Amino acid sequence: MLKGHRTWVFANKPVIVATAAVGGPFEANGRLADDFDFLHEDLWLGEDSYEKAHRVLFEEAAFQAMEKAGLEKEKVQFLIAGDLINQMTPTSFAARTLGAPYLGVFGACSTSMEGLALSAFITNYGGADYILTGASSHNTAVEKQFRYPTEYGGQKPPTAQWTVTGAGVAIVSPKGDGPRVTAATIGRVVDMGMTDPFNMGGAMAPAAVDTIEAHLRDMQIDASHYDLIVTGDLGRIGRQVSLDLLRQHGIDIDEERYQDCGLLIYRDGQPVLSGASGAACSAVVIYGHLLKRMRRGELKRILAVATGALLSPLSFQQNETIPCIAHAVAIEYRGEA
Repeated sequence: MLKGHRTWVFANKPVIVATAAVGGPFEANGRLADDFDFLHEDLWLGEDSYEKAHRVLFEEAAFQAMEKAGLEKEKVQFLIAGDLINQMTPTSFAARTLGAPYLGVFGACSTSMEGLALSAFITNYGGADYILTGASSHNTAVEKQFRYPTEYGGQKPPTAQWTVTGAGVAIVSPKGDGPRVTAATIGRVVDMGMTDPFNMGGAMAPAAVDTIEAHLRDMQIDASHYDLIVTGDLGRIGRQVSLDLLRQHGIDIDEERYQDCGLLIYRDGQPVLSGASGAACSAVVIYGHLLKRMRRGELKRILAVATGALLSPLSFQQNETIPCIAHAVAIEYRGEA
């Protein structure tokens, strides 16, 4: 059911029946290392290119989630996923391995919640029994495409963020036990004229604020309705900008209730500058960490707001500004079957 201008409310509350998160060596030293299902010791994953290693990350997470759910891969009716690499080849090649009917989606770093929103919509209306959705990124593959190869040794400014090496996936079903998806607010493209690809947090913050405002307005609730509102990967600078904007717009959010995946995943002292980013950032933190907290009873309602910068190397070279987007998904869990 559509509520307000751009929010879907799911009467049947589709269930996230299983999740999985896989990471790399940098994530193994991070704050949330214990919440990953598997962590790799190197960035190659036994492959001869970083892009192939990227594909393996998603395959491993997908098979791990299916094992947890007790599903053979033939039981997964749709795969909805994406990544940051040109033409999303890591995800598309993983889809070749998985064999499920495939909907590739690109929302940059907002892909995780875009996929979850679509999966919930489809399962809510009887379109599937099991959908696997998720997102992935690989630090060195993404750096090579969007910035400079790591070997170049380019100096980064304090506004830059560290791309997560990992994959986070969820299996969504109309029934079962687990956290339930209750609503989703679809983001619109917001472009404030920023052009610096090393300040993604600042560029994406207005899009996050726009979607959070729309969700609260459409649902006719205030921020205190949620135990936690978590953005995707605004990092230190973007989170502060978004907090300032929300307060300017009359939305009072307690700073402890408003967190960012890009600030949760790594430890203090890891050289991540403004925080983490990448399509896997929100995916591994939400599917690997926050939903575990929900299952433990620490959180009952969260609003996950994944943010994405919709630029490309070509658009940057053509002096385009950076259009951004954010998708919000409301998840609740009270321990009932």
